Amino acid sequence: MEIERKFQIDLTSLPFALNDYPSSVIEQGYLAVSKVDDREVRLRKRNGEFSLAVKTGQGRMRGEGEVPLSAEQFQTLWPFTDGQRIKKTRYAIPLGELSAELDVYLGRHSGLAVVEVEFPGEAAADNFKPPHWFGDEVTQNATYKNQQLALHGLPW
Repeated sequence: MEIERKFQIDLTSLPFALNDYPSSVIEQGYLAVSKVDDREVRLRKRNGEFSLAVKTGQGRMRGEGEVPLSAEQFQTLWPFTDGQRIKKTRYAIPLGELSAELDVYLGRHSGLAVVEVEFPGEAAADNFKPPHWFGDEVTQNATYKNQQLALHGLPW
């Protein structure tokens, strides 16, 4: 079970340069999405590594299982995600004992940036005080979920 909170980001108000932090380009495509039980099946390509993941639930507590794929397996499945994809650059930003993943979306989602913080438990998530450069919280807003972005585009 992962516990995360997600916030909007205005890239023009960051108190640092993104290029000062490690980054990677991520491509994700969705094979299946079920609104009935909030379940999704996702392919991911990141730094030459490939995976298939199943995520369940919504909000800040979600179940996740992920398995590695070979390049050949990924390429076989990738065409089935056509029209249901996102591409983003992810930056790893340290936040004290926590780490923030700041995603800057590319392509048809250009203009969107969000940051996610993963927590070791619910108490840490409850007590988290976002830095001043974080925008509005969108953890409970389903239109900011990656699978919703892939299926329906930008949330505005």
